[in-house]
Amino acid sequence: MMSISSLRSSAQTNSVQIFYPLSTVRCTGPVLFRDQLARDIACLLDVDNDILSWSCRSLSLSHGEQIYKPDFMVKRADLTFLVDGVRDDGAPDWARSKAEESGFPYEAVDVSALPRIRLKNAQDLLRYARYEAALSDRIRLLAALDECSSLTVAEALIIFRETKPIAGLASMVLHRFITMDLDERLIGPETVVRRKRD
Repeated sequence: MMSISSLRSSAQTNSVQIFYPLSTVRCTGPVLFRDQLARDIACLLDVDNDILSWSCRSLSLSHGEQIYKPDFMVKRADLTFLVDGVRDDGAPDWARSKAEESGFPYEAVDVSALPRIRLKNAQDLLRYARYEAALSDRIRLLAALDECSSLTVAEALIIFRETKPIAGLASMVLHRFITMDLDERLIGPETVVRRKRD
């Protein structure tokens, strides 16, 4: 018969940690964040227009009998590379050399290097990652942007009729129909919205 303390220990071992926001846009494969730092880096990957896709801990690096999986494998049009958060008990000292031997540049990201405003804006947008703007709303907003070249967020929200306005707008940013500045200040009614051009 199991004791209460052993049951509690077993539950802690089998628990899955959840990091917010829950949804992602460009993750391929299982979502396996090591900690909140990894989740924050992933938020930034999702709003980087140069990133095609990323996956969590999908590549194993080995050194003798030791195996280590960096936080992310990231794909751009011209390059696939590895990204790891910097932690006190983080990557072994051989991880970078083994990554580069395998043909993958390796980038280590410290929490202090994360752009705080861009991260907060990314987190806010990703709360709506599961939404999709209705076709009619999408066409109306894109047509308005073709006519006016830019709108403020407050003006763009008025255009949505079928989709919840903020959810629809956020979805269109995340799916690269439109762009807005995520670096200067937190998204607000005066933030400028433009159609994304390739």
